[in-house]
Amino acid sequence: FSVPCSAILSSYLLGERLNLLGKLGCLLSLVGSTVMVIHAPEDEAVTTLEEMTSKLKEPGFLAYASILLALCFLLIFYLAPRYGQSNILVYLTICSVIGAFSVSSVKGLGIAIKGFFAGQPVLQHPLTWILVITLVASITTQINYLNKSLDIFNTSLVFPIYYVLFTTIVITTSIILFKEWVTMTVVDIIGTVCGFLTIILGVFLLHAFKDMDVSLGNLPQVLQNEQPAPVTRDDKNILIEVDNSSIAPEDKPKVFMLYI
Repeated sequence: FSVPCSAILSSYLLGERLNLLGKLGCLLSLVGSTVMVIHAPEDEAVTTLEEMTSKLKEPGFLAYASILLALCFLLIFYLAPRYGQSNILVYLTICSVIGAFSVSSVKGLGIAIKGFFAGQPVLQHPLTWILVITLVASITTQINYLNKSLDIFNTSLVFPIYYVLFTTIVITTSIILFKEWVTMTVVDIIGTVCGFLTIILGVFLLHAFKDMDVSLGNLPQVLQNEQPAPVTRDDKNILIEVDNSSIAPEDKPKVFMLYI
């Protein structure tokens, strides 16, 4: 409910507007994310830090995490200083990419907390402290760039796009980390792809038409108020109009032609 609530509250409390296409994009984003969550496979049961460590050390996840880190550094040090003030996707992509590490850290710390109350020596395990440091760093970075985005862009645009990007990356991370794609059926794969395409369409409507003044009230006027293209007239037509006007003969300009 964060997406519609943020759009409604920002409209009433902050005076921000979300046009008809933006509302439709927000709805499509919610539908696409819901379809992705419905068709996403269940998490694989990981109950100990040793199992979590073995999952994190797998080559597929290490390659995926390296790509995310490289993308994050590219966004922070190159794209953000140049395009962060004008493109809403820069800061929100940073928050979403970092969210993959924060969610994975939360899952690992949840396993550590269960082990702590079960009497396991989780405080002596190095992964516990690695997860704590990763969680603090990722959450701090997310809050920083999310606040920057909210200071510059419309709140009713920030939260839907951030929700969509964050959900997509987190689900992708979970699938790669726990190899959930192995157990996915054909229906789940098709549903996930369709949900992702719906999300892309929703984000496109939110971002591409945010400056248009389109609502249910003025929609008929927007469709009907099509100005005809101006007719370019040459000098001959202008001379004909002047000649056929109601100007008295004595008031018409006289043209003298000299033949040599």
